[in-house]
Amino acid sequence: MYQRSFSLLSPENSLLFVIDIQERLMPVMNKSDTIIFNARRLLDSAQLLGVPIIVSEQYPKGLGATVSEVALTIPRTTPIIAKKSFSVCAVEEIQREIEKYSASKIILCGVETHVCILQSAFDFLTMGKEVVLVIDAVGSRFPIDDEIAIRRLESSGVTLATAESIMFEWCGTSEHQHFKTISRLAKEKSGNTEQGAGI
Repeated sequence: MYQRSFSLLSPENSLLFVIDIQERLMPVMNKSDTIIFNARRLLDSAQLLGVPIIVSEQYPKGLGATVSEVALTIPRTTPIIAKKSFSVCAVEEIQREIEKYSASKIILCGVETHVCILQSAFDFLTMGKEVVLVIDAVGSRFPIDDEIAIRRLESSGVTLATAESIMFEWCGTSEHQHFKTISRLAKEKSGNTEQGAGI
């Protein structure tokens, strides 16, 4: 009898974090278009498949709101929580949101890899969560910071994955009622940052 691996992501075991993809940060980020493109695909897929989402914004008064290309894909019921600490785990309101879910796997995308992403990931590991880093949906201003942070995180037990891989893991089978939409999202070309799924 088939038993799906506990290592695989599912809507039931996942919680997606979209960290600080903001108006005054993204213009100076390396590969910003790719980060926005893949964050949007993850958000569309998560909304479609019932994966819970939490969005953070670092000091939005100074750094602006989430960029419009991403904000358009955030479900209306999703909490968007302001913070000043680099780790999302240090924010009491975010801790309360995390406690609403039984997710064992935390999926991280956003910026910057070597600051807020890295510090959040290590805190989640300390909490006993499995952390999945979406390597084509994270970034820093300078490639060296992004590269070394990813290497450090991987060596500490963080799982690396791509946006498309995660989308299909959440879907699980081509017989899923939303497979065609997920497949269409997967076939989108990077650089098209308009709202994609029409959900």
